Amino acid sequence: MKTIVMIQARLASSRLPRKVLQDIEGHSMLARVVNRARQATIPDDVVVATTTESTDDELASVCEKQGWSCFRGSNLDVLDRFYQAASAFDADFLVRVSSDCPLVDPEILDRVVGELVNSSGTLDYAANILVPRTFPHGVDVEALTFEALKKSWTDATDVSCREHVTPWIYQNPDRFRIRNVTNVVDESHYRWTVDTPEDLETVSRICRHFGDTDFRFQDVIEACRQHPEWSHINDHIQQRNVHLQQRAA
Repeated sequence: MKTIVMIQARLASSRLPRKVLQDIEGHSMLARVVNRARQATIPDDVVVATTTESTDDELASVCEKQGWSCFRGSNLDVLDRFYQAASAFDADFLVRVSSDCPLVDPEILDRVVGELVNSSGTLDYAANILVPRTFPHGVDVEALTFEALKKSWTDATDVSCREHVTPWIYQNPDRFRIRNVTNVVDESHYRWTVDTPEDLETVSRICRHFGDTDFRFQDVIEACRQHPEWSHINDHIQQRNVHLQQRAA
């Protein structure tokens, strides 16, 4: 059984243009997402799923230069992009990670994916983004079976469901078997996703603190408690809520 991490990425961004290639302490944001996702032990490959738009030619070139697996598909119908990429890479299980989450945690990724992969076929979807949310924004992970993805791709007609990939699944718990993965302590007030310059500065402060050492989300929480001024940089930014905590990239 093959498990693929899909990182949705594109250069067009309304609030922070070209954010996925923004430098964060010597590494692009996308490189940080890819490298941290690759540290997870369950997935077999990490794929950057970008668009066929000419504006993303540069992004595809970066992937080729770095040796990252890449798939190009629809710009607006992200569900189709996701499905076509999953088909191209023969995935049995898919992991959805956004390219604006440079602190995505490989241990959290393994935990969410493990809930699905080890469920012996009793689950279709597992995620740490559902209500009640307990993980920080920016360590978002969704895992789903290829069959659940295929069913969504076939049945979902609403534009927002096509744009955001997974709402059709968690909005229909009578059709899909869903599990919300939660943290012991509610840490959802932390915001480590990058949508604005303030978000970028917050994450840059965190990465500067740790340098190139390996660190996990609990380490970041402890550091943020010691440096509350980091969280004040972007605590006024409103999280974009699309169907619970979903976000397109």
